[in-house]
Amino acid sequence: MLFTVLIIGATALISILSFSNRSLFEKLVFSPYMIRNRRQGYRFLSHALIHADWVHLLVNMFVLLSFGEFVETAFKLYFGPRGWYFFVLLYMGGIALSSTPSYAKHLNDVYYRAVGASGAVSAVVFSSIVMEPLSPIRFAFFPVDIPAFIFGAIYLAYSAYMARKGNDNIGHDAHFYGAVFGIAFTLILKPAFFTGFMQQVGSFFGF
Repeated sequence: MLFTVLIIGATALISILSFSNRSLFEKLVFSPYMIRNRRQGYRFLSHALIHADWVHLLVNMFVLLSFGEFVETAFKLYFGPRGWYFFVLLYMGGIALSSTPSYAKHLNDVYYRAVGASGAVSAVVFSSIVMEPLSPIRFAFFPVDIPAFIFGAIYLAYSAYMARKGNDNIGHDAHFYGAVFGIAFTLILKPAFFTGFMQQVGSFFGF
């Protein structure tokens, strides 16, 4: 889980620095207007290094730690020496691809801003769901574990609905597209995961 820890360490450090350094925050924030008009394409990735506040940072990093360890270890098991490379691609791809719809939607909006690693974290979470759909997941304040694939279905439906509603200042579209990227990337790396997923889900329903 070396790269999971490195990502968490770098993200925590830069996020904490940006809490008291507005100039740093503004240089890293996701801004479609600045990307297009100032040619600052690095913002597609840099915004994942900063967060809105401590709660935002801690939740994202806790979830990344919880799922990143498994995904990084699984990638090493399945892909050998290339496993760390694919894990980093999964994370960075989740950052960039989850932001692409917002980029297209807000090209001319000088006021639009977005921060956080939620898209990348969603990619990691859903990569784990593809590989282990029956692993137990527990919601906060909900005392019963549910299979990961059921959590995933609820999460995708909720994110899609809230992205269309779009009135709570949370990047639900990034959550949704990050999750979709995590699924697609993992299946492209190893299409046999789809068969394993279907067999495990089928066994859950008694098929």
